[in-house]
Amino acid sequence: MEETNRQRKIAGVLQKDLVDVLQKAAQDGMKGVIISVSKVHVTSDLGVAKVYLSVFPSEKRDELVKGVQSNTPLIRHEMAKRTRNQLRRMPELLFFGDDTLDYLENIDNSLQGKDANPIKNPEVLPRRKKI
Repeated sequence: MEETNRQRKIAGVLQKDLVDVLQKAAQDGMKGVIISVSKVHVTSDLGVAKVYLSVFPSEKRDELVKGVQSNTPLIRHEMAKRTRNQLRRMPELLFFGDDTLDYLENIDNSLQGKDANPIKNPEVLPRRKKI
């Protein structure tokens, strides 16, 4: 199903405000970590928002996403205060780690020849499991 204009507008508002909230929290607690909100998907009933976080350095992604998930009620409260004039009800926030940058880096390494060549060495390819 395609997103409606209302869903896209609410996702944009949430994304912009979440960036402010999360970067402010990262400045206070974690030095040298960059957090960005790469995508926000809002369900058609506007009750749930899936938030995808991109973290640099990527080694700290899982730790940071778990920390954000444990602080979801505080983040949701802060977001409700910021968006009280734009939204009647604050959607439930679900946070996920975004590994797109890692995927792109793997493709880039493969294209530059830094990874093992699967044509010369077929052992690097994952094996299919027989059913």
